[in-house]
Parts: sequence; structure tokens; C-alpha cells
Amino acid sequence: MFAIEISDDAELRPLEVWQVDEFFAHIQRARKQVDRWIRFAAGASDLNGARDTLQRYADRQAADTGRLFGIWHQHVLVGGCMYPHFDAQSGNCEIGVWTEPAGQGHGFVTTAVRILLDHALIERGLARAEWHCDPRNERSAAVAKRVGMTAEGILRSSYLHNGERQDMQVWAILQDEWAAIRDEW
Repeated sequence: MFAIEISDDAELRPLEVWQVDEFFAHIQRARKQVDRWIRFAAGASDLNGARDTLQRYADRQAADTGRLFGIWHQHVLVGGCMYPHFDAQSGNCEIGVWTEPAGQGHGFVTTAVRILLDHALIERGLARAEWHCDPRNERSAAVAKRVGMTAEGILRSSYLHNGERQDMQVWAILQDEWAAIRDEW
């Protein structure tokens, strides 16, 4: 298995089905803050749901339409990042993240997003990467801004989450924009 160092004591690695116990324990620790913003966590409400979530991303990886990565800090899974949508043919992808409290404030998520941007826009040659978040999720919007994305607008009442209609803010960065700023980090 490969790992990408994101700090002296943290790394980014693929998150796979065989890690379901660790993933579920992590989601349980993250649930209070994650459930508010991220729909995929709700699907991991028990061990079978967690396994289904990991399998869904394994299937997307096999089809080259998505991928899931974990962030480990001091050998403990504390967050992750993903391509919920990855379309090499159209040249577009979406990047998403989540974390538990132990994974916050270290820069892990921002570094992981930069790695995914580099992979999608430089290595794979995609034209555009998007970031979707609830406009009230200031921490998420701050990550998008830190990596150089542009806020493009808000899709009002875009999806149902926790029984209520939610707005979705869309951020994006284009390949040439990322190429121009990527060496800064």
C-alpha cells in the first residue's frame, strides 16, 4: 500500500473495505460534526452501512469515477478526502473532505486537498475541480479558498439532508489556475 506524507506524523492513504472497523470507529468519533454537513456519513450509521460506503467507493475506484482516502495522524484515522465524482472523459471532478476533532487545526485537510488537486488537474489532466459545501459551513469554504478555488455561486435548496432542504455553495479551480499557484506550497 502507498502512503503520502502530509506532515511529520500524518499521512494520506487509500481507505479500503478491509478497514471497515477502523473507518466506522472514526465516523463514530466524527459523527457529531460530520452529520451536520456530510450526507455520506449518515449512510455509515452501523458497521454494514460503513462497509457499504467503503464498497461503493471501491467500485467507483475500479470504474475510475471516484476514490476515497484516509488521513492518519499518529497511526489513527482522523479524517479523509475523496473524489465523490471523477469524470476523466468530461475533464471534471469534485473533491470532498471530512474530519473528526483530532484531525482539525493541523493543516492535514488542506494538504490532502492540494494532493488531490495535483493528481486530478496535473497528473490526470482534468480541466476543472469542484468543491461543494453548505454555505454555512465556514470551515469547508475556508479550505476551498485556501487552495485557490473561486466561489462560483449557491444552488438554492439543492438537496435534502437531515430532513430539510439545503443550499449548496459551489467552488471551483481550473487546471491553468492550479498550475499557476501550485508551486506556492
